[in-house]
Amino acid sequence: MHRLLMTASAALLATPLLAAGGGDFTPPPTTPTSTTCEDGQIWDKDTQACVDARESSLSDEQRMDAVRELAYADRPEAALQILALLPAGDDMVLTYKGFAHRKAGDWEVGMAYYTAALAQNPDNILARSYMGQAYAERGQMAAARDQLREITARGGRETWAAFALRASLRTGQGLSY
Repeated sequence: MHRLLMTASAALLATPLLAAGGGDFTPPPTTPTSTTCEDGQIWDKDTQACVDARESSLSDEQRMDAVRELAYADRPEAALQILALLPAGDDMVLTYKGFAHRKAGDWEVGMAYYTAALAQNPDNILARSYMGQAYAERGQMAAARDQLREITARGGRETWAAFALRASLRTGQGLSY
């Protein structure tokens, strides 16, 4: 398993970054958001301090970057606090709410958010990947393969979303970002 992950990681390093909708092939950079800041805080580069995520000077993009970093750092509850501050109907916010709830142990709520994200944007291949990974974790491989087929049909064959779901189909485990 470790060798598979090392080989996959090496291959990914040579791959260019993708647009946010397909998922980035590189993990988010580690900042004090995930190492120093308390739940509900984000590292502000300008002030060089942890600030409340509600701080008006922070952009939604900065908040989403923090959400992704916290999800990768296995801090889903902290990610959910920040997600609560973002536009509720945005399909990427719904996607990450699904991811964070699933990683926090609430599979059903996670799946409901993925379903809502896909109702908002059926071409959201990241939501499809996370949903497929959730199915694979539960041993529901046919449902996971259905999501991989959808990703491929929507032009996402060579994206991180497809790679991650294929890995989950092989291992029965989801990835962390």
